[in-house]
Amino acid sequence: MQFLFMVFTGLLVGVFVISMGGGGGAIYLGILTAVFNLAPASAAATSIVTALPSLAIGSWLYYRQGQINFHLGNIMLLSAVPSVLVGAFIAPFIPTKIYTIIIGLILLVLGIQVLYKVRKGNKKASANPSKTLPVIFGVISGLMVGVAGLSGGGPIMAGLLLMGAPMIQASATSSYVLVCMSIVGALTHVSGGQVDWPIGISLICGAVVGAAIAPRLMKKFAVGRGAIILNVIMGVLLVFMGTKTLL
Repeated sequence: MQFLFMVFTGLLVGVFVISMGGGGGAIYLGILTAVFNLAPASAAATSIVTALPSLAIGSWLYYRQGQINFHLGNIMLLSAVPSVLVGAFIAPFIPTKIYTIIIGLILLVLGIQVLYKVRKGNKKASANPSKTLPVIFGVISGLMVGVAGLSGGGPIMAGLLLMGAPMIQASATSSYVLVCMSIVGALTHVSGGQVDWPIGISLICGAVVGAAIAPRLMKKFAVGRGAIILNVIMGVLLVFMGTKTLL
């Protein structure tokens, strides 16, 4: 029964995380610590490893739909991956309280910006998007992964939405970026030996099914009013994550 519960949990989280472009990855941490009582370090390691297969499947299906913006995604990726390594290097020298406050404020501000953009009305993606913004959001995301062990999906997803990307394209591109970042994070954590494999594998079994369903659901519902609702959910999620990090 416990195995079936973990598989079902993984399925639900897989659908939600891929629908949110990986921006809901912190849910894995919450489930692993609150429900399965894992230590924070083990939860962070298991979370990254668990998310990787579902992100890969979701990204592949989004690619088949032609929804990934590789131009913006690659710019973010090229700035994010080095930032992951820099963040991992400087993490021991930064007081936990300081980077927790910084990350919380970043997520809170991004969430408010996304909600404000929804209120003002979404505009179509610019034909010549800013060359600086993708780099900034990529660096923020990479530092979140390297320093705090978070998924980093929040800044990527929020950045794409704020630059005018449609919800489904933002989810697809964010998933693509996070696949590569998660590979770096997973290799680091697996070598550290803190992954809880029995729980991780159970969640993966459900998450990959959820990841296979999510792109099809997004193609059907992430249009018109559905896209607005998903933007609101993303904004509220970012505000919640930021507030929870600060408290």
